[in-house]
Amino acid sequence: MAFAIVFLIFLSFSTIEAQQTSTNISLNFSLTTTGTNSSWLSPSGLYAFGFYRQGSGYVVGVFAAGIPEKTVVWTANRDDPPVPSNATLAFSGGRLVLNIPPDKSTTIADVASISAASMLDSGNFVLYNSSRGVIWQSFDYPTDTILPGQPLMNGNKLISSVSKGDHSTGIFRLEMQGDGHLVLYPLEYDGVQYSYWASGTSGAGNNITLNLDDKGHLYLLNETGGNTILNLSTAESSNDGKIYRMTFDADGIFRVYSLTMDPKGNWSVMWSLTVDKCQPKGLCGLNGYCVLNGSEAECKCLPGFNFTNPEIWSLGCKRN
Repeated sequence: MAFAIVFLIFLSFSTIEAQQTSTNISLNFSLTTTGTNSSWLSPSGLYAFGFYRQGSGYVVGVFAAGIPEKTVVWTANRDDPPVPSNATLAFSGGRLVLNIPPDKSTTIADVASISAASMLDSGNFVLYNSSRGVIWQSFDYPTDTILPGQPLMNGNKLISSVSKGDHSTGIFRLEMQGDGHLVLYPLEYDGVQYSYWASGTSGAGNNITLNLDDKGHLYLLNETGGNTILNLSTAESSNDGKIYRMTFDADGIFRVYSLTMDPKGNWSVMWSLTVDKCQPKGLCGLNGYCVLNGSEAECKCLPGFNFTNPEIWSLGCKRN
């Protein structure tokens, strides 16, 4: 019942309204890792900013909270280790600070003089100055996901996570290049020879953005002329209460996911860049190669080599 109520509330917002509707967060309010004050909810309760569990500790981020499957869409300081259960998050001296006992702290947003904060129904966590001007927003610093209304700007990138349960930096990079090209690379490599997919829009301009709309349509847009230059996924005729996200997954493939008012709250793949999970370069590391086992990728070592770590294929193979 609670699940259905959350979605009915959420469906009362149009896309524009969702961008504008927010929860004002008091600057004297703090979060703890567990309990009822572990996150700040958006008005509909669909999205939340705060602590979520990762491994044996806790991490700060934005996640879909109004569904059974708590889906992370943004992670703060993603490569910092998870914090213990006695950590707190609070506004201190005009900053948003994560306090880790006994005497350690780290800043979540690198801005000063915060006067107000909001968790929007769009999934965007926003900080304001005293004039109510936006001085920082999570939409400007995507990790591995973009949401409707969150363009991936020219020169920005998404980096895959280590795994579905570990949102620290993975091994693949999706880059919206300055020449208008959307390109996929192994994280540590640059140059066309290392890319394993490209949009073919090089030279289209220096104002190209990657966009997802509220019907699951993923496309490249020339912001100067307002023209769509490449459609990736096809928009659904009606979202019928669905919500969408585009995630650059840990396997190096980006996908558009949709979720309906299913009591189980499961995301389903609406569109995928490719079904060939061996396409991403670097999946198997040095001296390794990829084969498909049914529809799943499986790494193997060249003759005379064994895995450096059988649990982490990307580390490659060493001589046996």
